[in-house]
Amino acid sequence: MSIHIGIGGWDFDPWRGTFYPEGLAKARQLGHLATRLTATEVNATYYGTMKPETFAKWRDSVPDGFKFALKASRFCTNRRVLVEAAESIEKFLGQGLTELGDRLGPILWQLANTKKFDAGEFADFLALLPASRDGIGLRHAIEPRHESFKTAEFVALARKAGVAIVMAEHDTYPRIADITADFVYARLQCAKEAEALGYGPEALDRWAGVARAWEAGESPPGLDYVSEAGAEARPRDAFIFFIGGDKVRNPLAAESLIGRLR
Repeated sequence: MSIHIGIGGWDFDPWRGTFYPEGLAKARQLGHLATRLTATEVNATYYGTMKPETFAKWRDSVPDGFKFALKASRFCTNRRVLVEAAESIEKFLGQGLTELGDRLGPILWQLANTKKFDAGEFADFLALLPASRDGIGLRHAIEPRHESFKTAEFVALARKAGVAIVMAEHDTYPRIADITADFVYARLQCAKEAEALGYGPEALDRWAGVARAWEAGESPPGLDYVSEAGAEARPRDAFIFFIGGDKVRNPLAAESLIGRLR
């Protein structure tokens, strides 16, 4: 199993000169990022549809082992009734994302912060998420943003479906660290520009320890668990993204965490 660490996307002007060398062409940013980080979370797929050739170009721009996590279309998740998203889910999955091949990481299904937990509706939504597409296995991660999801019933439904619950480090969104799939997906959203690396040394050391524990199949202490039913202890992939917060520092935070793990 392995730990993949990255940021959101690869095109952000304040990263030029702080993470990217001055003068680096935008067309080469992804390739440069992939020499220093091991994953990225693509936000563009949340807002629009890509072409198969675009996914193929991304695939060919990065080395073996690099992973793209794709945020599912807003038309799939920003709905009053989630189960009505079947057509939008099919359109999202059918746009050519399997051109990424073995570079395809988890698909992130981010719910609206107003969406409340309803067990029946959520179970029906999970049933819409296929295990594979074009012969490629799919991994799914759900990010709830409403406190009503902090319930053991939600954890049980996600675990039954083998879908990961995003462990969100955020000031207002619920923190649910229960492990429910064969991988872990974390979004760390508290970087501070005042910190040279976004996070202080102690915080980065702590997250390195948490990442190693996840990879080893453990449920590390000190996180927010909802259910008393623990996850099976077995090795897991871990996907950790530095997202939001003071965004300018996220690449350096990710690179520093990779360095600690090495």
